[in-house]
Amino acid sequence: MASEYEIKKQICEIGKRIYDRNMVAANDGNISVKLNENEFLCTPTGVSKGFMTPEYICKVDRKGNVIQANGNFRPSSEIKMHMRVYEKRPDVGAVVHAHPTFATSFAIAGIPLTQPIMPEAVIALGCVPIAKYGRPSTDEIPDAVEEWLPYYDAVLLESHGALTFSVDLLSAYHKMESVEFYAELLYKARQLGGPKEFTPEQVEQLYEIRRRFGLPGKHPANLCPNEKAGKPSCHSCSGSCGGHGEADEALVAEITKKVMEQLNLK
Repeated sequence: MASEYEIKKQICEIGKRIYDRNMVAANDGNISVKLNENEFLCTPTGVSKGFMTPEYICKVDRKGNVIQANGNFRPSSEIKMHMRVYEKRPDVGAVVHAHPTFATSFAIAGIPLTQPIMPEAVIALGCVPIAKYGRPSTDEIPDAVEEWLPYYDAVLLESHGALTFSVDLLSAYHKMESVEFYAELLYKARQLGGPKEFTPEQVEQLYEIRRRFGLPGKHPANLCPNEKAGKPSCHSCSGSCGGHGEADEALVAEITKKVMEQLNLK
């Protein structure tokens, strides 16, 4: 198990990645990691994520109260949002909030990322809903995000940015990369006349692949909130989110092979 200092270094490394990839500007964004049920590391407020060192990182309890902070450093002003994720999702070990350009553009336009256009996005994310607008640093954002926590591992924040979370920091960061790449491809495909979406059958085949991988987290392949409410299911999956479909075995095997290669899971 990594030491607390090693985790602080990793937070700084991920912060530099999101800064270098133009996912944040100036002092935007925040990152946190769960140490145990009552201790969490998080980035400080008012500091560029591209220039942090381990001594910048703060430690808070599950209420967001400061346990340890050096000098004038104080926890991110959005720590309430992170704590709400940990409270409602015991499986989550890290949270990343950023403002990636394409994903945030969709959030500003009020357009969720729900079109099934590439296997990796369907398998890794399913789709990415939008949490309604809330004022920064208030309970409005955590309250808005909470609606989607039982079903997804990535959420757009209306007129704000994106939030991803997973079992560990690297996985949470990779989800942020996936959200931005998905948004960029969808944006560009729309400029070319509109993307060609997968059929409901193809989506179900990809969902079946996710189930076979046994990937952690929440995803429409395991539970669809729309279908439970008697509404059309995510990705037009015809209500098959909650169970195993009748996907063709040979086709699923072939798709699995190709997707595993793309996801470096071979």
